[in-house]
Amino acid sequence: MPDVNELLNNAIKETENLNQGEVFLVRDLFKGYEWNRISRSERLLLGTLFLNYVNTSKASIQAIEKTSSGQQRYRVKME
Repeated sequence: MPDVNELLNNAIKETENLNQGEVFLVRDLFKGYEWNRISRSERLLLGTLFLNYVNTSKASIQAIEKTSSGQQRYRVKME
């Protein structure tokens, strides 16, 4: 199982395949079986690291609202 930094890099790389204006969760950036193999504690850490990346980089992604289950939603900015 890759460490959380590798998972973060994979998630960031996967955002390149998203369309402008698309709304997504971090879990959407992984195949279902890949996401299910990540431990809960690593998923929480990954979510925190991804949010930090979005807030501190010049990425074309913005954090929007949280879901009712507390998951952060993101949107690809329109250019």
